[in-house]
Amino acid sequence: MEHPDYMDEALALAREAAEAGEVPVGCVIVGPQGTIIGRGRNRREEENDATAHAEIEAIREACAAMGDWRLEGCALYVTLEPCPMCAGAIINARVPEVFFGAREAQSGACGSVIDLFFERFGHAPRVSAGLRGEDCAALLREFFQNKRN
Repeated sequence: MEHPDYMDEALALAREAAEAGEVPVGCVIVGPQGTIIGRGRNRREEENDATAHAEIEAIREACAAMGDWRLEGCALYVTLEPCPMCAGAIINARVPEVFFGAREAQSGACGSVIDLFFERFGHAPRVSAGLRGEDCAALLREFFQNKRN
């Protein structure tokens, strides 16, 4: 699989989230062998849990799959720029590479509001923004348009 294919998997999870009434964010983590070892989607409304973000769910699953809290050699693909909580989890899990689709002007922690990966936390992943960005942004726009109507 290639980078866009992994983001397509994250987009499928984001669509599942939208169908469940959640903000459509999906995330996959690809392990060192190139297979998906973690999947997540937003579940804040379902779980009544402020921490039930797609990235957190995927990180938990990937750590279990790896048998380690360090996700060295992995890549994280998420449809929306991570928030500060998720950026912190990415730093703590030592994820070396992050790909995200759409920017998050209100809470993005990879450059939109703040860049936590630029701070001196002892780990800074490589970040690639805009992968399938228009598809990711369109899904979010459609979701919120439907909410307003």
